[in-house]
Amino acid sequence: MVADGALLELHSVVAGYEEVEVLHGVSLAVREGEIASIIGANGAGKSTLLRTVFGLVVPRAGTVRFAGEEITGRASIDVLRRGLGYVPQGRCNFPAMSVEENLEMGAYLRRDARVGGDIKALLARFPMLGAKRREPAGTLSGGQQQILEMAIALLLHPRLLLIDEPSLGLDPRMVEIVFDTILAINREGTAILMVEQNAKKALSVSHRGFVLDLGRNRFEGTGAELLENRDVRRHYLGG
Repeated sequence: MVADGALLELHSVVAGYEEVEVLHGVSLAVREGEIASIIGANGAGKSTLLRTVFGLVVPRAGTVRFAGEEITGRASIDVLRRGLGYVPQGRCNFPAMSVEENLEMGAYLRRDARVGGDIKALLARFPMLGAKRREPAGTLSGGQQQILEMAIALLLHPRLLLIDEPSLGLDPRMVEIVFDTILAINREGTAILMVEQNAKKALSVSHRGFVLDLGRNRFEGTGAELLENRDVRRHYLGG
């Protein structure tokens, strides 16, 4: 599972919540500049894996390395500072605040003079946000809130962006917009590690994919290979 030159590497990670062990020795690697997807049935440990990488869950065993440095168990704020961003499942951190204020909050770790310019650039890049910049973020549609969450993460210029269930609850049109945004972010040089319920869609845009089954590695390959794998298709892609 390990890879030379990996940007992110998990080796034999065991993690869970209180008495419940969710991940049972998971290993994977994400290279610089690629999109990687994690798929699997509900309860497979996909979101727990992202939360473990980001420091929200402390692993009981194994190691997590990012950009050549071990970050196992480090606090999320420390992980953020190292260039690892996270877009959690769900929408909108500050629903009563305006779209622009949410972006300002997203840049709280920065102290440079370019923050205002970066926010303006993001509002121009995502016209649906620019048009609603002064409206409460909680009034945005689910897809618009997902775009806002990704824009907030981009303010810290991450080398790797963790995204948990980006299409959850969205209509088909917004799913396409969200995935187009993910592809655009990747084309600009940010690596992506994504958990996604729409496994076919995720694998179709991914350089690599990983299948988890009850907290263990089950399959690994390119997105195209997993889409064509008979067992993956039968058990994880609906036939």
